[in-house]
Amino acid sequence: MKLLEKLKSKIHLARVTDARLDYIGSIAIDEQLMDEVGIEPGELVHVWVMENGERFQTYAIPAPPGSGEIAVYGSAAHRAKRGHRVIIAAFCMTDEIIEPRMVLVNEQNQIVERLPFKVQALPVELS
Repeated sequence: MKLLEKLKSKIHLARVTDARLDYIGSIAIDEQLMDEVGIEPGELVHVWVMENGERFQTYAIPAPPGSGEIAVYGSAAHRAKRGHRVIIAAFCMTDEIIEPRMVLVNEQNQIVERLPFKVQALPVELS
C-alpha cells in the first residue's frame, strides 16, 4: 500500500476577523464552514495568507456557527492580520481517490460557491 498526502478540505479567500497574540495558539473557524468542508476540531490546517505570502500550520478550533469568524491566535497573529484574505486547507494520508470539499467565501465568510477540483480563475470581482 502506498499512502499519499492529499487535499481533503479547503476554504478559499476567507477574511481574518481577528488576530491576537495573547492566546496559546490556533485558528478559530466558523463551525458551519468547518462542517461544510470536513475540518474537525483539533485538526492540523495549513493557512496561506494572500496579502503577504506567509504560510503557517496550526490546529482548527470551532467558532460559533454562522458567526463568519476566522480568528488567528498566538504567534501566527504576526503573519495574518484582521482583514487579510487566507486560504485554509487540510490534507489526509490515503491510498484512495478522494474528492476534496472546497468552498469559496465572501467578505463575511459566507459560502458563495462550492468549488470543483480543477484549475480555474477567480471571478474578476474577487481577484
